[in-house]
Amino acid sequence: MQDALKLKGVSKRYQGFALEDVSLTLPSGCIMGFIGENGAGKTTTIKLILDMIRRDGGSIEVFGEDCRTMKREAWEEIGVVLDSCGFSEELTAAHVGRIMAGIYRSWDGAEFERLLANYHVDRNKRVKEYSRGMKMKLSLAVAMAHDTRLLILDEATSGLDPVAREELLESFQDFIQDERRSIFISSHIISDLEKICDYITFIHKGNILFSEEKDLLLENHGIFHGTREALRELPGKAVAGIRESAFGVEALVRRDRAPGGLALEKAGLEDIMLFYSREEK
Repeated sequence: MQDALKLKGVSKRYQGFALEDVSLTLPSGCIMGFIGENGAGKTTTIKLILDMIRRDGGSIEVFGEDCRTMKREAWEEIGVVLDSCGFSEELTAAHVGRIMAGIYRSWDGAEFERLLANYHVDRNKRVKEYSRGMKMKLSLAVAMAHDTRLLILDEATSGLDPVAREELLESFQDFIQDERRSIFISSHIISDLEKICDYITFIHKGNILFSEEKDLLLENHGIFHGTREALRELPGKAVAGIRESAFGVEALVRRDRAPGGLALEKAGLEDIMLFYSREEK
């Protein structure tokens, strides 16, 4: 099946910041988590995918087509939720539904109403009366109600309480039961991504440090505890990051590059991100 999203060698340069050689592939029917610290280039990458800004180099394909030349029909198959609600504060959810029906040819009013009910969004309240979480749920309902094949989410679960986040994560997994559908999600809530993602891409200072299947990523990394002297015995290529304390040394180690039988603690996704982002290697 055709990949939902493919970036190859993408670059974008600003004064003081550069996105360099960004490459990733999101297969159809999968969820990719896009992680990185603030200012790493996550939102810039999403804007490039949506052709909101012009890239300086590389290629971006959505459903196998260059995003710069995609037809309207293809754009209508993309649902987007950015980190802020873009609807007028004076509108109600019911108003938003009627407006979207006039914009999207494939708008599904019944599905929109179902999503509002599932997310407990009052269709008759004005947007300005919603909490940040409710505004995000309204945006998600819009993004998923027009025969969407690719859902692009930038911090979509931020501002939600744990119960509401869990409900959304379940709805994302329901969404991709149709193998034509995929999700590209940026989030600082790493535990959410660890629950639902098939792939993880980590961007650091404008560069992709890894883009791998989540299960393989977790399987291939472990945490070493010991002394600096013991750490020196490991091959340098096996050590992905180091953290020192008064009690000794911790290091993130790639199991496939380390000696067999080395005792390693299980590493979570947040551990992997924190170790890879440290300057000391």
